[in-house]
Amino acid sequence: MSPSLDEKPAGRGRGDFSRRDFIKGGLVGGAVAAGSMGAFYFGYGAAEGHPVRVGVLGTGDEGCVLLGAINPEYVEVKAIADIRPYNVWRAFNGDQEVLGPRPGLMSVYGWQTETEARRHVKVYGAYQELLENAKADGLEAIIIALPLHLHAPAAIAAMKMGLHVLTEKLMGHSVHECKEMCRVAATTHKHLATGHQRHYNILYEEAMDAIRRGHLGVIHYIRAQWHRGNMPGSDSWQMPMPTDIKPNDSQAAALQKTLDSWKRQLASARGRDIDVWAKKVTQKEMQLEDYVLKTVAKEQGYEDKTFKAGKEVYERPAAEELIRWRLWERTGGGLMAELGSHQLDAASIFISAMHGGVKQHPISVMCASNRPIFGLDREADDHVCCIYEFPAPGYNSDPKSFDNSMRIGVQYASINGNGYGGYGEIVYGTKGTLILAKETEKTIYRDESASKVKTSSGPAALDTQASGAAQMAAAASGPVNVSRGYREEIEHFAWCVRVNPNNTNPDIQPRCYPKVALADAVIALTTNIAAEQGKRIDFEESWFDPDSDETPEGMAPDVTRYSS
Repeated sequence: MSPSLDEKPAGRGRGDFSRRDFIKGGLVGGAVAAGSMGAFYFGYGAAEGHPVRVGVLGTGDEGCVLLGAINPEYVEVKAIADIRPYNVWRAFNGDQEVLGPRPGLMSVYGWQTETEARRHVKVYGAYQELLENAKADGLEAIIIALPLHLHAPAAIAAMKMGLHVLTEKLMGHSVHECKEMCRVAATTHKHLATGHQRHYNILYEEAMDAIRRGHLGVIHYIRAQWHRGNMPGSDSWQMPMPTDIKPNDSQAAALQKTLDSWKRQLASARGRDIDVWAKKVTQKEMQLEDYVLKTVAKEQGYEDKTFKAGKEVYERPAAEELIRWRLWERTGGGLMAELGSHQLDAASIFISAMHGGVKQHPISVMCASNRPIFGLDREADDHVCCIYEFPAPGYNSDPKSFDNSMRIGVQYASINGNGYGGYGEIVYGTKGTLILAKETEKTIYRDESASKVKTSSGPAALDTQASGAAQMAAAASGPVNVSRGYREEIEHFAWCVRVNPNNTNPDIQPRCYPKVALADAVIALTTNIAAEQGKRIDFEESWFDPDSDETPEGMAPDVTRYSS
């Protein structure tokens, strides 16, 4: 296998510059205000030569976030592919409801009109069409933000065509698919990065530094959660359906009310507000109409399906499997794939700091999941609650050894129906507690006898109540807008492509390179199996090895099943 798959420390970066001094000096805030600071902080260089020419597969919600995070000095978007005209329109014009994270290509590159933008960026429907024309379009790499079940076929096809790949998380829909992706990356010598952006988040890097320095003492427990207030009729994963496909869709009815309100706003708008409201109205009209999906969804392999429970029957058209792909087993991976994978990745980042920066694999998982809120309109569960064991320093896998007890407990829960507490992680040590909330806020609690540790956070969104002596939160300082890491992960990927194009240098790799991404997928997908079977599962080291044919689902990887 390629040396890029060898295990290596995950925390390589800027050298010996003190991260505490970096935060204390306010450099993060200045860097964020001025643009990306990843080249300085994470150890990669400034953009070299011509920006990497990329195509983007999938321009839905997450695809538009990735487009909005692009630094034109590193990346030139030459083509996009999406079978939904609504998504293509947002890719150029931005999402008019959340322009901050999804500003659109016109904003990113400074193009004044969509017509001008389309002179620079070719538009394709199915992702296969973009790949077929990749050579003619001069592409060097692709970014994948397709539904989860398409990650492996799209990535493997692209790498076989000589393209480097950055794919959104989860790496793949199954562990055997992830191993196939790893193997093709190795044989083609192409970079394959996966979008677990916490590897490029300053606060997580700072947390690792605090743990390494012993500020928290011995880490023995981590608690993470992602709570969402989604309810029937107001679920962010249950996007509105076009009215000609599901006329009685509750989400579409709510969208229609919004559209009617915005039309009234447009009718009374004056001056520049006319353009603002006109774009909002156009976006909603396109979302409701989305006329092509009635035929295109089936053409692209999406399926009609009927769900029954007692006297209840739910008919799901193929277009709904496409639009709401996160809710179905064939196309998505549920809460663990979409949310839990990020936070278990974060837990392994924290634990790696205790092991010299080397990523650690969990020992076991127990999981309970259920669906108390939603009905037959999905297969994904509403709630998932997990308990993991990770190895502490000195752990010995021999069950007869005393060192076998040296384990770190990790608890994770993701729920719908109540958003209290939001999302984040709490790391418990013998000397203090570290809280990371919403990927942007960090607080360290120390007992009264310990010195305060300044951090780069605002007030913590997660609450923890001391059961012993009173604790004091460190003073808050530093930036209020910390990059979540999307921009830095794309920059670093592009830099690796430019300076290590043949992927022969094992020291120039994206931080979430194949073996790291495989480990994150093994954790999330094995947890789904534990939930389904209702039992504890002990992780096998062979599952984390790209060269091994062993997988938790019992299916061996087979790259020959992909056409050349």
